[in-house]
Amino acid sequence: MSNQLFVYIIFQELKKTTAAERYLLIYMIGVLVIVTSLIILFFIIFQKRKNKLLLDKIKQQQAFDAELSNAQTEIQEQTLKNIGWELHDNVGQMLAAASMQMNILKTMIGDDIKENFSEAASTVKESLKEVRMLSRSLNNEVILNIGFEQSIENELNRLKKMKFSTAKLLVKGEIIPFENKKHEIIVFRILQEFFSNTVKYSEAKNLIVKLDYSNNYLNIIASDDGKGFDMDSVKKGSGLLNMKSRAELINTTYNLTSKVGEGTKLELKYPFNNKTEFS
Repeated sequence: MSNQLFVYIIFQELKKTTAAERYLLIYMIGVLVIVTSLIILFFIIFQKRKNKLLLDKIKQQQAFDAELSNAQTEIQEQTLKNIGWELHDNVGQMLAAASMQMNILKTMIGDDIKENFSEAASTVKESLKEVRMLSRSLNNEVILNIGFEQSIENELNRLKKMKFSTAKLLVKGEIIPFENKKHEIIVFRILQEFFSNTVKYSEAKNLIVKLDYSNNYLNIIASDDGKGFDMDSVKKGSGLLNMKSRAELINTTYNLTSKVGEGTKLELKYPFNNKTEFS
């Protein structure tokens, strides 16, 4: 049956219907259109509210995560500060007293054992220096006083004595101070965590930190020439998670890469217009 014939039949059937039936048909069609429109409108409103609730939930979770990370950072900072004070005030004083006593005893012993005694006294003296340097690197007030670059330099000098053949800092561009001093501490702690992992696991001989100051960003690259590790199979310990969470806390781009036999590299990109605030 052709389309024209079908339309003709429908038209003839409509002519047979009464006016009342036509009005009823139009009314039913109108009601159907209104109901369908209301269902579509309800569905759209429902989806918008659902999306808004999901978005609010995501924002609340992000705020909670940021607050939790901030609280953990503050607790860690206070713990490090307390350890720094303990090292400086107690351990440092005991080593200083031991060094003084050994210097006094040195004058009272025979020449035959004086050389060995001098080596022991020198070891105590060097240990005292190490303790004082470590206590300064753990105290954020000291870090802020001496500056970001000098703090990294001091840390590298300390590590070089302990572990590495070379541990050096390279600075490119004109130095731009951190506006937010808490951000400065956090970036330094990320680097400290990287240094700590390098010392414990990498078996590296050389450690390099590069600071590249541009107009809008501070680009930081810390790398070692150690044994590296497989990024896919390595277990994410608290050290790696701490570095990432601290970077996220201050909106800093974080990238850690490593290959077996090729060392490990940490890249940070800190924006100078960073307005992230936390208590």
